Amino acid sequence: MPELPEVETVAKSIEKHLIAKSFKSIHVNWIKTLDNFSLSDFKHKVKGLSVARVYRRAKYIIIDFNEVLLAVHLRMTGKLYVVNSIKPDQKHISLFLKFDNKYLIFEDTRKFGRFYLFDNLDYLNNKLGIEPLSNNFSKEWILENIKSKNRQIKSLLLDQSFICGIGNIYADESLWFAKIHPLSISSAIPNNKLIKLQTSIVKVLSESIKRGGTTIRDYTYDFSYVGNYALNLKVFNRSGKKCLRCKSIILKIKVAQRGTHYCPNCQTNK
Repeated sequence: MPELPEVETVAKSIEKHLIAKSFKSIHVNWIKTLDNFSLSDFKHKVKGLSVARVYRRAKYIIIDFNEVLLAVHLRMTGKLYVVNSIKPDQKHISLFLKFDNKYLIFEDTRKFGRFYLFDNLDYLNNKLGIEPLSNNFSKEWILENIKSKNRQIKSLLLDQSFICGIGNIYADESLWFAKIHPLSISSAIPNNKLIKLQTSIVKVLSESIKRGGTTIRDYTYDFSYVGNYALNLKVFNRSGKKCLRCKSIILKIKVAQRGTHYCPNCQTNK
């Protein structure tokens, strides 16, 4: 599933094509893609509106029409991109929107992706946690909030109501940099490691954005570009290989029902 860097990259890639473009029409092939609104609702609310900006909130892409917000969650295999022309029966296209001379395409092989229509961000803000690239995500915040929990740290990092945007890839990578075992109980982690975790999360996410995110299998942006951060992965998807820091063998376990990669020598559960 695309995580914060991938969603940020997709949002930026479509914004440059859609700014100030007027909505003309919508064509839906997979009606379940529309989650909390109907086709007629969308046509009525968005008719004649232009795109003011496109940005990311957590793992959602927000297309801001000023009067209404269209939120897109890519889920497992969703791809959102802009083209100049389209074949309506093109395989795997769940829906597309026409904007002046551009088409916004939502392609989704597994059909899990969803579109939401909101008047404002209140609903999302109430269910989502802190943004890890915001100024509020500080060392002080980490020490106060992670110390107050009594949960396995990997599970806590994946909790979107606690910290939003981090998924399996970047949780594993951040914990490796901070030398924290993924099963460590959050309240028992030493302060110096938690401070390192905060800087590691910011560093990993920021570096991935610079490289267009991580393409493991399905993720692309701007129609066909792939993310290059996979070349920088230190631990994720490297089970059975040598740790790049200490040369021990990377192990893979299940945490919060997710495949989790860690170094048993660098990341001790103490």
